[in-house]
Amino acid sequence: MRNMVKYVGIGLLVMGLAACDNSDSKTPAQGAAAESSTAAQPVSLLDGKLSFSLPAGMTDQSGKLGTQANNMHVYSDATGQKAVIVIVGDNTNEDLGLLAQRLEGQQRSRDPQLQVVTNKSIELKGHTLQQLDSIISAKGQTAYSSVLLGKVDDKLLTLQITLPADDQQKAQSEAESIINTLVIN
Repeated sequence: MRNMVKYVGIGLLVMGLAACDNSDSKTPAQGAAAESSTAAQPVSLLDGKLSFSLPAGMTDQSGKLGTQANNMHVYSDATGQKAVIVIVGDNTNEDLGLLAQRLEGQQRSRDPQLQVVTNKSIELKGHTLQQLDSIISAKGQTAYSSVLLGKVDDKLLTLQITLPADDQQKAQSEAESIINTLVIN
């Protein structure tokens, strides 16, 4: 449990830092123009037991964040403002709703102005997941965060989608489009 909380905290920190980056987000990294013109790309993890599609322009950044554990996968766009983080942690006997409440408390301790959009249990193709959607603010920047918690093969799965929240409806719709491609076998 502590490892899951630690990894989610690291993910939130990475996304918070990306949201606070003062670099010009209109200037894409080298090669990003070619990547952004490609269609959504499928991702398969856990020996095919988990799959989803990334929006165009997002690429695997897992090995580029310094020391990297094998159980954390990071995908982002060239600016780092859009990201999907997948963490596979140790199993826990704790209720997913309780874990989401704890995660919400941690987010609120970092951002007292946290806006929780939803904290609910969802059914996804026979699997029960907990979904925590929130608006996170840091240094005048806002990010939409959608975190899914679930159990797959006796592992705790955390999938976090972070998007710029300049247009909350657009961010929420984009996060839902990623969630709708999620398949757990």
